[in-house]
Amino acid sequence: MAIAHSKLTAQGQISVPAEVRRKLGIGPGSILEWREEGAQIVVRRAGRYTSDDVHRALFPKRVPEARTVAEMKAGVRRYLKKRHARG
Repeated sequence: MAIAHSKLTAQGQISVPAEVRRKLGIGPGSILEWREEGAQIVVRRAGRYTSDDVHRALFPKRVPEARTVAEMKAGVRRYLKKRHARG
């Protein structure tokens, strides 16, 4: 059963019904993602990623070596020093 219906304008725009906006927790400026899943197109609120999603995107092949906070800070310092070096 459909939750709601929208009508497509001549400019290719649609209005998201209030009930759907409430269910998705979206408002002005929200980004919607359109995804093809088999024979269906699924619309969902974009930008909600878990830390696992981010980790898999950054390290698709292997798990990185564990580092301490001190090691990470030292690495950032080295990077910034190199990036902003004059010469």
